[in-house]
Amino acid sequence: MTKPVTLTIDGQSVTVPFGTLIVDAAKKIGIDIPVFCYHPKMEPAGMCRQCLVEIGRPLIDRATGQPVMEDGQPKVQFGPKLETSCTTPVSEGMVVLTRSDKARAAQKEILEFLLTSHPLDCPVCDKGGECPLQNLTLTYGPSESRFLYDEKHHAEKNVPLGDKIFLDRERCIQCGRCVRFQEQVAGDPVLAFYQRGRSTDIITNSEPPFDSIFSGNTTDICPVGALTTRDFRFGARPWEMKAAASICSLCPVGCNLTFNTRREAGAGGKVVIKRAMPRQNEQVNEIWICDRGRFDWHSMESDDRLSRPLVRKDAKLASASWDKAIDLAGDRLAEAKGKTVVLASGRLSNEDLFNLKQLADGLQAEAILYTSMGGGEWTTTHGVSAGTNFADLGPGTTIIVAAADLYQAAPIWYLRVKQASERGAALVTVGASRLEKYAGRMVLPAKGETAKAVAGLAKDRLITEAENLVILYGSNGLDPKESAALASACAGLLSGRQGKPNNGLIGVWPRANEQAAWELGFRPVENLQTVFDKAAVVYIAGADPIGDGTLRPKSKKPFLIVQELFLTGTAQQADVVLPVQACTERDGSYTSGERRVQRFYPAVPVHGQSKADYAVTALIAAKLGIQVEGRSAGLALERAAAVVPAFAGLSYGRLAEVVEQWPIVGRGDMYYGGTTYENSQGLGVHLGSAENKKA
Repeated sequence: MTKPVTLTIDGQSVTVPFGTLIVDAAKKIGIDIPVFCYHPKMEPAGMCRQCLVEIGRPLIDRATGQPVMEDGQPKVQFGPKLETSCTTPVSEGMVVLTRSDKARAAQKEILEFLLTSHPLDCPVCDKGGECPLQNLTLTYGPSESRFLYDEKHHAEKNVPLGDKIFLDRERCIQCGRCVRFQEQVAGDPVLAFYQRGRSTDIITNSEPPFDSIFSGNTTDICPVGALTTRDFRFGARPWEMKAAASICSLCPVGCNLTFNTRREAGAGGKVVIKRAMPRQNEQVNEIWICDRGRFDWHSMESDDRLSRPLVRKDAKLASASWDKAIDLAGDRLAEAKGKTVVLASGRLSNEDLFNLKQLADGLQAEAILYTSMGGGEWTTTHGVSAGTNFADLGPGTTIIVAAADLYQAAPIWYLRVKQASERGAALVTVGASRLEKYAGRMVLPAKGETAKAVAGLAKDRLITEAENLVILYGSNGLDPKESAALASACAGLLSGRQGKPNNGLIGVWPRANEQAAWELGFRPVENLQTVFDKAAVVYIAGADPIGDGTLRPKSKKPFLIVQELFLTGTAQQADVVLPVQACTERDGSYTSGERRVQRFYPAVPVHGQSKADYAVTALIAAKLGIQVEGRSAGLALERAAAVVPAFAGLSYGRLAEVVEQWPIVGRGDMYYGGTTYENSQGLGVHLGSAENKKA
């Protein structure tokens, strides 16, 4: 255990672990030291000097090696010069003055120096209103400048570093946060400093430019408006927008997001999403998100969204009322009796999937999961459970990544596995992966031999002697049957570790909520075409098997009910089309690949006449006399918690619980952690372990 150190900062005593930097120790007791280059997630650089403070240390008697005492207390000796609090570790008995006249004068002078080269374009700068330079100038800076405006340095604006990120060169204060983030955190060293002095510039050295899936994070941690996104540039002011907590629905990681919204004249007075920002959850995505999560939400606001129910009349789909559409769907399901198939995908929330399964059970219908990956029966029994956190994985842990390119399929897991490896965890990759440069062992199996290769690791010392074993498996180059065999082989390595924190199997699923579908009883079938052809009615939610080419409708096809966001290839063939709400328009919850249930909240008004998926299913069930909860998503989850062992004890109240997280970000000090949002809406809850299920 790290030795504790006690020191005094501005008269307040604080005890922190040995090695803690002064700036972080101060933060823990509510004292903010101004910084620009420092960031709690990166190694200190000491470049900007903004954090200068006075530091005194106990005077040591050279003869005895003991502190010199004065009036019963160790005598403290202050150095002649100020020191940077972001590079100086604490020491026992240290005394730090962050607000002395000497420290304040230095902090003021550094700001005055930075402002000599900074443009006065706050009224149009995207960072205005959440700008660390602006805020620190008001708090610590000079009231007026001693320099002439005409002598200010001018440089090129609106320089594209890539297709998503723009650089305003004259705003840059050369703090190096963006360069260091790409090198230290992302592992994509595609940015660099170029030239020297006032000519110092940030450049991209990759082809294509700024080639990183994590590029948007640099705009969050940039302490000025030098880096902005094409997506949001000149889009809105921070004080004009409202914030809504959400969960990313684009991959199984379950990153915590905040959607910023504003009512906009250009959208006809509608409330629209202006940007997606990271929300802190140290056990999931820390304070980062990938560029897909940041930029790929626009389809949810597309004008092509379905807005009214459609029914087939005279061989064409035509608008209809909800009553007519539900009556027709219910009547045909009643007529079909046992010849009904329910097909769903991991796009749906936990509540949606539970209601669909309840309806399928009531109809004695087959509940099929539409997926390209198998093996979920093993993640439900051998998956990671409560107490698991990638941040705790280091020496003594072995991580296996099999048939998965995490960089593309689950980017934040790529970051977290990379970081665990850098902390000392042993990493084994099976199949091609961008993680190979961090791996201690690489296995490249022949085609069709992936499961066998994993099973062959059973007697490997890295596996048998590991205190913790975490396995992430995917389906790269595998069909569903092969990926199911791979999952079985992975589970074999985990035998006896079920329910133990920081041990277990994680599925790198194609969609965000496929883990929940497996937990709730949905299963894929080997030949969907055969099942489709034999059914009298097929009810499809959140899947497009015809558009994907998986199904080929014949002249005689079953009666087709589709609930969707868009008029997909499958919806075009349907007899009833039911429009549903996007996750940005409703509340609900997802289960990540780590089996963590997390809640999302509505950000924008409902599109047209669309309804939540769980509510649509409840309307159909009511028509058939089947009891399904459709009044609210929270009640639907509570009903699932009452009947599904893995979901036992879950409620929206539990999902909304939070605890203090480190680093402290998202409050009034964006210079410290960036523009990441504080998490006050819930950190999520792991599903019950396999041992709980047995009980």
